[in-house]
Amino acid sequence: MEVYDDIRFFKDDEVQTVLQSAVRHPMIKTLFQYTFPDKSDDEIKDIVTRCTSINEFQREVISKTVKRVIDTTSAGMTSSGFDELDTNTSYLYISNHRDIVLDTSLLNLILFEKNLIRTASAIGDNLVQRPFVNMLSKLTRNFIVRRGGSPRETLLSSIKLSDYIFHLLKEENRSVWIAQRQGRTKDGNDHTEQGVLKMIALAAGKKDIANYLNDLKIVPVSISYEYDPTDALKVPELLAKAADQEYVKSENEDFNSIMYGALGQKKHIHIHASKPLEIVKIDGEKTNKTLQRVVDQLDTTIQRNYHLWPTNYVAHDLLHVSRKYSKHYSEHDMAQFERRLRLRVDVEDQMTVTSFLKMYAQPVTNKELLNAE
Repeated sequence: MEVYDDIRFFKDDEVQTVLQSAVRHPMIKTLFQYTFPDKSDDEIKDIVTRCTSINEFQREVISKTVKRVIDTTSAGMTSSGFDELDTNTSYLYISNHRDIVLDTSLLNLILFEKNLIRTASAIGDNLVQRPFVNMLSKLTRNFIVRRGGSPRETLLSSIKLSDYIFHLLKEENRSVWIAQRQGRTKDGNDHTEQGVLKMIALAAGKKDIANYLNDLKIVPVSISYEYDPTDALKVPELLAKAADQEYVKSENEDFNSIMYGALGQKKHIHIHASKPLEIVKIDGEKTNKTLQRVVDQLDTTIQRNYHLWPTNYVAHDLLHVSRKYSKHYSEHDMAQFERRLRLRVDVEDQMTVTSFLKMYAQPVTNKELLNAE
């Protein structure tokens, strides 16, 4: 296991020592105070430092944090498909990615409540630069995805990551979560990057790719927020992309996205887990062709099971100046969304408005394309 020391999360025998330090950090103390608003600092410290494993910490602290986030910043979370999964089986969950921290936090709360094996989750090294964020990520079973470096460094890092994912799934019987693409989807158009699957498949060696990926039990997951609490934060990058300009993140942009994602209003949330993919083996097919077929399966499954909200239909009709989907929303829904639009972006700037509307409308467009096919 030492070979994975630079990317792995904490071992259980490290947890209590880390928590003794964590409870003294001002930012982490604030998180714990949010989780336990009715308890004193001494009571919180006692609850936290009694945890002797990641499972205990997730059960006694983090699950309560996530439930409080749901209670205070949403109209509730629903789920579907998880009852079809086996409680003793590890799965490779691949999902669309809208929020840096919430996507996996909400997924793992569902897994916890359904008595399914919780995930170890991939997180980019750019997101854990702050020591206290790095500490919390390792306490919640996140492992590091190294970004940047030379082509050789990237390849070696990808091989290690692929081996580690296989190790977790097959040797530790630990489920794994990874996003379908590097970085969040900011334009609402959920598509899988083939490079993600290519990295996962590196550990296959000389094994048949289709059989190897089937053995990992890939479960496509569709995560849907009625309101994206970080919608306004995503617009500048969309505008830069539309203008074919390089977008440079501000120093605290990722951290601000984490905070807005956690504390911003989401209204309704729905998460759907599909059945594990069945990947047909085609003799003589080249690896890239097989991987592209899996990409297409993932995209189709994630988009088809994405739960559409009134906000999506309203945005689509506003974008296309129509009432095509009016049966899916009320006048109140329309007024609420238009108010949000006015509060979140400069409505005098048509490109800004269009980018914002497309972000919410794209899942409807994707369903239209799937139905047409």
